Amino acid sequence: MNRPQHPTSPPPLLTVEDLSVAFGQNTVIENLNFAVQPGRTLAIVGESGSGKSVASMSILRLADIAGARYASGRIMFQSAAGPVDLLTQSQEHMRKLRGREIAMIFQEPMTSLNPVFPIGDQIAEVLMLHEAMPRRAALAEAERLMSLVRLPDAGALLKRYPHQLSGGMRQRVMIAMALACRPKLLIADEPTTALDVTIQAQILTILKDLQRELGMGLIFITHDMGVVAEMADDVVVMWKGRKVEEGPVETLFAAPKHPYTRALLSAVPRLGAMTGEPLPKVSPLTVFDGEAPRILGEARVQDTARYEAPLLSVRDLSVRFDIRKDWLGRATHYCPAVSDVSLDIYPGETLALVGESGSGKSTIGRTIQQLQKAAAGEVLVEGRPMSAMSLADRQRLRQEIQYIFQDPFASLDPRKTVGQSIAEPIETHGLLAGRREIRSRVGDLLERVGLSADVAGRYPHQFSGGQRQRVCIARALASKPRLIIADEALSALDVSIQAQIINLFMDLQRDEGLAYLFISHDMAVVEKMSHRVAVLYLGQIVELGSRAQVFETPGHPYTQRLLSAVPVADPTRRPERTGLAGEIPSTTRRVGDAPALNKRIEIAPGHLVAAS
Repeated sequence: MNRPQHPTSPPPLLTVEDLSVAFGQNTVIENLNFAVQPGRTLAIVGESGSGKSVASMSILRLADIAGARYASGRIMFQSAAGPVDLLTQSQEHMRKLRGREIAMIFQEPMTSLNPVFPIGDQIAEVLMLHEAMPRRAALAEAERLMSLVRLPDAGALLKRYPHQLSGGMRQRVMIAMALACRPKLLIADEPTTALDVTIQAQILTILKDLQRELGMGLIFITHDMGVVAEMADDVVVMWKGRKVEEGPVETLFAAPKHPYTRALLSAVPRLGAMTGEPLPKVSPLTVFDGEAPRILGEARVQDTARYEAPLLSVRDLSVRFDIRKDWLGRATHYCPAVSDVSLDIYPGETLALVGESGSGKSTIGRTIQQLQKAAAGEVLVEGRPMSAMSLADRQRLRQEIQYIFQDPFASLDPRKTVGQSIAEPIETHGLLAGRREIRSRVGDLLERVGLSADVAGRYPHQFSGGQRQRVCIARALASKPRLIIADEALSALDVSIQAQIINLFMDLQRDEGLAYLFISHDMAVVEKMSHRVAVLYLGQIVELGSRAQVFETPGHPYTQRLLSAVPVADPTRRPERTGLAGEIPSTTRRVGDAPALNKRIEIAPGHLVAAS
């Protein structure tokens, strides 16, 4: 009797077997095992510094360049020429595989893009190198790829340089570059960290569509558990260089077995959790220190805002960037980055600025911090126009208003230890005199943001992306500011550390009366910690109101679209994403062609919405 023949399942596209990676005497990955199947997505999650990125860099053999040593293991990849152990390949052979068969979207786009070449040339280079395309065809394909990742005015952007793009736009350039050669395996290291939720939803849809079309394997490294729930088929949870749990995404979310996984899932902020609450609320944290989960802190309402008089006011602010000039050097085209923006920030208040990448959020923050010149309008501090202040008074404002930048690596001096970087504002503003007092203060600040005081002697390159962001937060706190502008300050942090930093921000606000301008694309975090919310679209405020008004009764279609695009941390509720129809609005305008200004109407006390 003949038995029915079952088709054999294809071999894994990539198999990591017993991988151990060390830097010097420090073992950062120990006996790691996982496999990636063609057409499936494996998510690797875990705390910052758990070894997620080192694992991905080891697959591409880029960890060697940083001094990694592979103590044990194999990394088997099904290449076009047959199965190969990537750990035994020469760097020359790896260069042929990188970009063509295995591509990677890196975590920090500004450090991955070459600052001296236009972005069009950088995408075209991949196609010219691996696909032998002529330059003109490669640039045409680069423009198509940039439109695919929904970059507006893609043809004009080809000639721009990385520093002329926002963080989210740079991240989309990196995604376009990685997809250029339609690789068999794509490693995405925090690919949507710098993206707003609407663009994130689009990128996730693009990746899923391309995966279906090509049978591409995808390794998705992220700390966003909503993205994991929406994208992943399988999940590997890492903690301190080891795999502590692995399984199908539905099983892992429904019944996590390891205490660290349970602590990780409990820290995830969930959109809608604050419904019915008029004020932000501090929640107890579940932390895992290697033995058992512990609960830290207690629940309390964050009733800290004092609405008698604003600490800082922005009135009719406009900022523009010249884009094209004629042969006499006169501007012919410009980008109205911010148009006619007015808002107030009160003592003890958290005002959140949300909107798409390139909507002007960071430009407003940089103008307040005197890092960007306004074309029109005024910034007032306690009623005094900044433009009328003396140089000494404006210097004092630099101490009282601190900025936490979006890209931590670019904002830390690579030649200074992190202790020196944190001590610098203390010394500059003469807040403490003795070296011992300064060293003690630096240690206290590092511990407050979840790092050990012992790391003060290390350099920025010795930290993970999330750890570097915590150093930047410690540096901002060093000068005892009254207002902190946090520009995507939590975007590089894993959820457990993110929850701790949210509570830290709120504790500092209660203890020291701090005000925050919180620039973010993470709507669940904004809902959790903000008192009021301003929604920006194409450089203008389209909605402004209390957190409850904006999240529970959004009045503008754009706000509604933002909220509907937020990924839900539940793999059983995967929304059907549809692509946005129509052309993406271009932000480039001819000189003299000013954008039409929104007229805002008050639909409820304190709730302003742009008339459509």
